[in-house]
Amino acid sequence: MSAIRLAVHENRLRDPSRVTLEMYQDYLDALGRGWVCERDGVIAGFAYAERDAGSIWALFVDPKHEGAGIGKQLLALATGYLFEHGHAKVVLSTGPDTRADRFYTALGWRRSHREGDAEACFMLERA
Repeated sequence: MSAIRLAVHENRLRDPSRVTLEMYQDYLDALGRGWVCERDGVIAGFAYAERDAGSIWALFVDPKHEGAGIGKQLLALATGYLFEHGHAKVVLSTGPDTRADRFYTALGWRRSHREGDAEACFMLERA
C-alpha cells in the first residue's frame, strides 16, 4: 500500500516518512477499517476509514489500474462502514484542482475550501 501511495502522480506526500507502516497497520482495525482491491494477485488500490473521526484517511489506486472503477468501489465500502458506525456524514480532504478533487465532486460530495488552506475538504451526508 505504501508503494501505491508513493506511486501516485497527484496528492503526493511531501515527506513520505510522515506516513509510517504502523499507521497503515493501525487503520486496518484499531483506528478504523481498511480495504484493498486485488487484480491478478496484486494490490491495485486501497482505502482506509477512520472510525472515530468519520473520515476517509486514505483512498489511492495504483496509476496502472486507474479508470477501472476501483476507487468508487473502495470509497463505497469505506463510507458504508462509517455510516454503519453511526456517522451522519463522512469527511475527507485532498489537494485542490486535482483529479481526486473532480472525482469526489462528480460523486456528489459537497466541497469546501477555506482561504489559506492547502486542502480541498469534502463532506458526504448519509442519505
